[in-house]
Amino acid sequence: MGKVVESLPNSSLSFLCDVSPPRGANLDPLDQAALVDSDFFSIAYSPGKSVRLDSVTAAHLLRQRSGRDVTFTLACRDMNRLALQSQLLGAQALGLENVVVVGGDPFIEGERGAAQAVDDFTPTEFIASISAMNEGIDYKGIKLPVPTDFCIGATVDLGRDLVVEAPLAHRKVEAGAHFLMTQTLFDPAQATQFLEAYARLSGAELAVPVFWGLPVLDKEGLTFGDVPEDMANDLKKERAGSEIALDLLKAFLDRGMNRFYVVPPILKGGRRGYEQARQVVEAARRL
Repeated sequence: MGKVVESLPNSSLSFLCDVSPPRGANLDPLDQAALVDSDFFSIAYSPGKSVRLDSVTAAHLLRQRSGRDVTFTLACRDMNRLALQSQLLGAQALGLENVVVVGGDPFIEGERGAAQAVDDFTPTEFIASISAMNEGIDYKGIKLPVPTDFCIGATVDLGRDLVVEAPLAHRKVEAGAHFLMTQTLFDPAQATQFLEAYARLSGAELAVPVFWGLPVLDKEGLTFGDVPEDMANDLKKERAGSEIALDLLKAFLDRGMNRFYVVPPILKGGRRGYEQARQVVEAARRL
């Protein structure tokens, strides 16, 4: 199995496909996801703040069932430093090599009585701590018997002010992130603006790979971010979300951007539209 930054050549079209862990022991959703011809499957961490199979276990099972490489996501919100680093050692024992660090959506007013955030690390601090574990040192400064060897991913939200987000991305890279993944984008110009802002505010061009968030829409699915009016109208006219996503992918390719974080639609009941994602990836590989 491989690491994200070692397995995907710079010149090749490559995909990470977002996967939601099952909400129980029924693993059919993992089998459905496995049909997507993605280079890596990126296992989310408790999407929607719902109780789901933990991301490490889900990543291990999906890798077994699909034979494909995987990343697993960990959120700082829910575990302290001891728990997070222990989780990483468990992932290492299972042979998992790629971790994506997120903060985790905050609990809102009506949720705080049922669960409390921990936030013992910020995402940047957690990235730095994984880098230290890769050097053989845990959060207490104690030497590990065997260093970890994780490829570390970090997330970027281009919906926020780039004056804030670009320096934050730089700090994550400086802390040890090996690749970045963006939230879903509807305009490739945002990607270009981010790269320019990163270079301007950090003083250097971004040197790690970026996987641009590619939304696959569905008329009945949930949407995140502001869907452009033309795309929304296409959906109302029954145009397939996979076709809309493919047009958007081509626009990214025209700008020389060939790495994508494919986000299948979220359907009623939390189901994922992996079939639509499969159609997008297969059509893109035929271009």
